[in-house]
Amino acid sequence: MCGRYASSRSPDDLAEEFEVVDPRLDQPLPPDYNVAPTKEVYAVLDRVPKPDDEEGSTTNGEPVRQLRVLRWGLVPFWAKDPSIGSRMINARMETVAEKPAFRRAFSSRRCLLPADGYFEWYETRQKGKSGKPLKQPFFIKPKDGSVLAMAGLYEIWKDPTCADDDPEKFRWTCTVLTTEATDEVGRIHDRMPLLVTPDRRTAWLDPQTPKDQLPDLLLPAQQGGLEAFPVSTAVGNVRNNGPELVEPIPFEESLL
Repeated sequence: MCGRYASSRSPDDLAEEFEVVDPRLDQPLPPDYNVAPTKEVYAVLDRVPKPDDEEGSTTNGEPVRQLRVLRWGLVPFWAKDPSIGSRMINARMETVAEKPAFRRAFSSRRCLLPADGYFEWYETRQKGKSGKPLKQPFFIKPKDGSVLAMAGLYEIWKDPTCADDDPEKFRWTCTVLTTEATDEVGRIHDRMPLLVTPDRRTAWLDPQTPKDQLPDLLLPAQQGGLEAFPVSTAVGNVRNNGPELVEPIPFEESLL
């Protein structure tokens, strides 16, 4: 599972990294070192230009690379209540094409969620006062300091309670795809975000990629080049935020 990550890059940096030509931002998000479900996040997506980007528009054209702000926690188009999004923060790579909540988005609404790195909690051999094993958070990031491109899906949910001219009428939400963790980080947690390498970004984002090619996009490239190190347990509280949350702390290897 991927339940927390860090995202501190500026919109300009992300636009350059992902070759964005159409930023759709009212204002930039502040650096966030403790991104949690239901927060607003940056997402890169390819979308055919439409007059108002409303659901159901059928304007034809070539997809354009956009940078948008979405809410983390996908709300399926058929949902009656948007609160379902808090339970849709991850989609398993192995079943995403069949799950009712994700299959339509998987067919044509794929995105990339940029991240500095992500957090996972390891169950140590130490026990707390309750007798349960203590969990140590780790931060997992590229060794070379590059940006992670996490595979995601997005949806646009139409709120039936809003007037047609209400800016909140259409809610843009997203989810992170997960896969089996590599040996490098698998001892910490058995799942990790599905990472999209630069050579696969265009095919992943293109809403016109043929359906019979989509299964090949789910074959993970070598998810290597990552490093993991323990960080402060302060990251467990979403109210804590700052670069200190991704700083390494000492940890006994014997507890792994």
